Amino acid sequence: MAAPFTSSEALIRLGIAVAIGCVVGIEREYKNRPAGLRTHVLVCLGSCMIALIECAFMHQIDEQASVHTTYNFGRMTAQVISGIGFLGAGTIFMQSKKIAGLTTAASLWNTACLGLATGYGYYWMSIIGGAIVLLVLLALQKIIPVHSLKRVEVRFIHRQETMQYINDFFEKSGIKVLNLDFHIETVEGKRDGDPNVYTNIYSLHLPSTLNYTDVINSLATYPNIQVVRATNS
Repeated sequence: MAAPFTSSEALIRLGIAVAIGCVVGIEREYKNRPAGLRTHVLVCLGSCMIALIECAFMHQIDEQASVHTTYNFGRMTAQVISGIGFLGAGTIFMQSKKIAGLTTAASLWNTACLGLATGYGYYWMSIIGGAIVLLVLLALQKIIPVHSLKRVEVRFIHRQETMQYINDFFEKSGIKVLNLDFHIETVEGKRDGDPNVYTNIYSLHLPSTLNYTDVINSLATYPNIQVVRATNS
């Protein structure tokens, strides 16, 4: 049987749900993700209210039923867990062959679970769970560094000397070239030496001590390089 609770107890649970939603939402807002502060607060608050309703409903049935009543506890909770998937799916999108928003969708789903735990009165579970979610979002990648594939597009002139500079820079920095795509464009009317403009797209594996933006900034300083940018194509 669900434990009865007072109005003040319900307000405490709702307040904790709002606080947990704020903590997770602020982190997502700071990183400019599709679902931010308000979305996470509303998800956590709504989940908490569903849990409160179910607790109150069960208690009311137990008090008023004159005969034994069978109630499938958790049906409303199950609908929250499955229904939040539609909201999470809305934060996932594909841009330039790259899927983004998976972490935000996962944080929304976890926020719904934290709201349910709070609504059922499991304060410590929800608070500790919220802290773990925040730790995963903020610090896990720093604790366990995972270096994904980096792609850099470099547009340059004077192929021989520029390629020598790029290769020397990669070797000196400990950067491994995993793949290279390139194309050549001939500029009409250009008569001083090599008339071609070259575009190389590198798939790179960077050492843990090297920052992605530092690579782009260093390459951009070379005068023969016209454009250098990150790319997903």
